[in-house]
Amino acid sequence: MRSAEALRARGYRGRITLVGDESHRPYDRPPLSKAVLLGDLDSTVVDSDFAALDVDLRMEVAAKGLHEGTLETTEGELEFDGLVIATGAVPIRLRGEGPQRVLRTIDDALALRAALVPGARVAVVGAGWIGAEVATAARRAGCEVVVVEAASAPLSVALSPEVGAYTVPWYAAAGIDLRLGTMVGSVDPGGLAMMDGSWIPADVVVTGIGVRPAVSWLAGSGVELDNGVVVDEHLRTSMEGVVAVGDCANWWSRRFGRRLRVEHWDTALHAPETAIATLLGETAVYDPIPYFWSEQFGHMLQYAGHHDGARLVLRGDPQAGVKWAVCWLSDDDRLAAILTVNRPRDLVQGRRIIEGGQSLDVDRLMDPAVPLRDCT
Repeated sequence: MRSAEALRARGYRGRITLVGDESHRPYDRPPLSKAVLLGDLDSTVVDSDFAALDVDLRMEVAAKGLHEGTLETTEGELEFDGLVIATGAVPIRLRGEGPQRVLRTIDDALALRAALVPGARVAVVGAGWIGAEVATAARRAGCEVVVVEAASAPLSVALSPEVGAYTVPWYAAAGIDLRLGTMVGSVDPGGLAMMDGSWIPADVVVTGIGVRPAVSWLAGSGVELDNGVVVDEHLRTSMEGVVAVGDCANWWSRRFGRRLRVEHWDTALHAPETAIATLLGETAVYDPIPYFWSEQFGHMLQYAGHHDGARLVLRGDPQAGVKWAVCWLSDDDRLAAILTVNRPRDLVQGRRIIEGGQSLDVDRLMDPAVPLRDCT
């Protein structure tokens, strides 16, 4: 949808066809695991006038294949002069014959919400962003909640075991049974069969162990694939006239000197501007500071940057207060990434510092009473 809007905003007056395999108009996903699951919202449809945009919106139509200038769909072929691939990602599921829920679509969210009734035994597999938010909603609904996580701490993949460990007390405070270093063997009727031979009974099983780029339909197309659709800094694919955006795009970052594939709303919001400029023959570079947020157990977490290879510096004491931050610094003390917990001002100032590339005074940085902007 953002790509269609960007096309019109840049003066394109040709035909635009928007194909999507869901039965709903385009909607925002972040509220699904937050406001929708908590019962505060029933719909997150984005307010966009497709008639005014003159967009041919085709719902419940899936992409099946791609050749030069032709898109194969479940309703036949579509010829194109330019194509935006924005097929996103699909949740990974566990093996087993028992029912398991995932949280990716509005239908997933509404169905899961209906299942979160007082007294229900809920097993959440994965203590990542989605798992923590689902556990938060389930506990608030009055469910008995068990969260099982293969790693030694929550959020280990996203943030590191050291940082994730600071969130462990939140689970106990919420009355949630958190089991770390625990592997699921299979999802069976009535619960989880664990690798150690134990059994976790559950009325509802929610699997939140990550996603895979939805790009299998591009096999054999000639479009280069590697952890998604491989694109350059302009979001161009290896096929002429084709760009890719969002969860499925593995793009080159000048800023961090590596490929990134970011599975968050901020990417879906801003990347289309660059992709459409490229598609229309303009020169544009996509090189943002990745950003995302999470609301869990009464805390607002925000993250900006990319911390691989950087050293960790605490800003405040996570064990002593509810407001703290973690900074990751490069060898020359430049801010590579920041995670804030209930410190939104630090996040805003941190993004600006990452953008500017200034070196920081580490001693001042460690003092949460010193504004982050005054640490440069």
